[in-house]
Amino acid sequence: MEASTPERSKSGTIKAGTISDGSIRTTCPRDCYDACGIRVLREDGAVRHVVGDRDHPVSRGSLCGKCALAYNGAWRDPDARLGTPLRRVGAKGEGRFEAIGWDAALAEIAGWLTPLLAAGTPEKILTAHYTGTTSVLAGAFPMRFFNHVGATEVEPDTVCNNAGHVALGYVLGTSVKGFDPRTIRDSACVLVWGCNPSASAPHAHKHWLAERPGKMVVVDPIRTPTAAMADLHLQPRPGTDAALAFGMLHVLQRDGLVDTAFLADHTIGWEELAALLPPCTPDWAAAQTGVPAADIEAAARLYGAGPSMLWLGQALQRQRLGGNIMRACAMLPAVTGQIGRPGTGIYYLNGKGATRNLPMGDVAGERLRTAPPRAISHMDLADRLALPASAPDGFGALLLWNINIVASNPQQAALKAALARDDLFTVVIDLFGTDSADFADIVLPAASFLEFDDLVCSYMHLSVSAQAKAMEPVGEALPNQEIFRRLARAMGLTEPALFEGDRAIIDRLLAASGLGIDFDRLKAAGTVPVSPDPVMLFGDLRFPTPSGRIEIASARAAADGFPLVPQPQVDPAPADGRLRLLSPASEWHMNSSYDNVAKVADQAGAEVLTLNPGDAARLGIADGSAVEVRNALGALTFRAHLDPSMLPGTALAPKGRWLKRSPQHANVNLLNPGERSDMGDSTAVHNVEVSLAPLPG
Repeated sequence: MEASTPERSKSGTIKAGTISDGSIRTTCPRDCYDACGIRVLREDGAVRHVVGDRDHPVSRGSLCGKCALAYNGAWRDPDARLGTPLRRVGAKGEGRFEAIGWDAALAEIAGWLTPLLAAGTPEKILTAHYTGTTSVLAGAFPMRFFNHVGATEVEPDTVCNNAGHVALGYVLGTSVKGFDPRTIRDSACVLVWGCNPSASAPHAHKHWLAERPGKMVVVDPIRTPTAAMADLHLQPRPGTDAALAFGMLHVLQRDGLVDTAFLADHTIGWEELAALLPPCTPDWAAAQTGVPAADIEAAARLYGAGPSMLWLGQALQRQRLGGNIMRACAMLPAVTGQIGRPGTGIYYLNGKGATRNLPMGDVAGERLRTAPPRAISHMDLADRLALPASAPDGFGALLLWNINIVASNPQQAALKAALARDDLFTVVIDLFGTDSADFADIVLPAASFLEFDDLVCSYMHLSVSAQAKAMEPVGEALPNQEIFRRLARAMGLTEPALFEGDRAIIDRLLAASGLGIDFDRLKAAGTVPVSPDPVMLFGDLRFPTPSGRIEIASARAAADGFPLVPQPQVDPAPADGRLRLLSPASEWHMNSSYDNVAKVADQAGAEVLTLNPGDAARLGIADGSAVEVRNALGALTFRAHLDPSMLPGTALAPKGRWLKRSPQHANVNLLNPGERSDMGDSTAVHNVEVSLAPLPG
């Protein structure tokens, strides 16, 4: 029983209150739009159960299935977790280690890194990280160490969404300032393009979209659960989204749904775009995309009538022409004025700094750099790691944290071979013995989100949440930030910022947020919104572009070698009977997280390839039969599942599997050549093409 619970205000937000010793509020820090509220139930000082916080405004008392199983299983299981530092005793990739103490582990790491600094070659230290946790300190503080020493960073977003960031930067001046989801109450139409909330934002799917007051249009080549509950689902052939956007723009212009006053006052370049629209008729767009012309017209009219909100998903830009696609889609709010007023807006991500005033550059120690940042793309990682340490562009040390590159990166076979180099000293920091940890020289045990205080900010909902310590770390595990404090000390570094304590940073961040709340009150509340009422992002219609307007025509894009305005371009269809292989998120995985949780693996089931029945018949593949999927990089075996909702010419195999848990010792990234998008040196993973053949038995 609780001594008292937080009161709810009339607006539905949570007021700070007192939580009894038997229940602790915290927040899920996974790479998910929702940032769900959690209540940790304790008994006799120990965690008994992890459940949803019924007072949380987004998740409303429930956790998604994978998190509920993981947080009540492997995340608290000493037998599943890494509990002590480990030193490799077998060959790289075998995953054979011996336990050592922290002092010995850090001394060995320092013994490899310090000579690289002393030789004036800090760039030969490479770090890769991403979103194993998105909590503020654990996700950003370690970069203080790497910025201070001058290491090279693998640009995190190149494995996910960097093309979209670059493209929206050209148009809006920022990609991390979207709309406040609460303004949906004023919206007549929500257009969800290239996003599957049912898997990647399950509570936004379950509540926010399901309870929308207006219509919903979903654009996705896959008939996802979110698409199935839409009022209108447009299913374009992969790679044709820009043509679909131009077809809609043609209808908006033809039917008088263009806001000429908004264009004149708040944009530049409409004339250049308008000149491209006359031939982009609905019939032309239908021929390019496979979407019926009537549906293109209906979607354009629904959106153009407004007020309308546009949600651009991460998957949309994981294509060869991903940047151009994002620019083309961003033209919809630009030409209709669907931005900066209630019920409107364009959303890709809501950043911690752009929408909550948190100085993330300070957390990451950007001021500690003494030279321009050094970075490479994930698309180049396998090739760069294959070079010997003595080569001018070679690396001598690799430090991985919050990431499992062996499971989630392209060129899987080549990457594994590169990681087996004897002259590459590799450190992996993780909760679990991942596929990447098997290649490490030293493995360091990380603490879970249940084991230390931090802050969490949803990259959709405009709120700040507490991550509250609910239990002691498993074994000798430490938070990421403490690990790098200790490493800096072991290396004899003296920069004070490398040793700043967690609470001092948290207090400074909360002061900068302007919420008027300290961390103790935030922990009692769990989650607080940035304001009682919806925020009108871009309400002043000023944009951080060179012109201060929406740049339909972008001189910066042209200077970088791209067209002045987006183009109605499409990818050619696969030739020679090949299919386009899509590998989106699964509801039971999050990137490569959760596959080591036995109950989650049971729910995910066998590795399945979903096909259109027509393609299957052409290839002689029966439902439930074994099928080989092959390209120049290798071959994988799946069980075929036939679904008439699948587009002809496409195949579906969700990402997220661990290699060591598969009898094939590989996952779908074995077939990913690392082709990059048009912008941002980013992934074009949804352009993977494969050949299929039935297997006997």
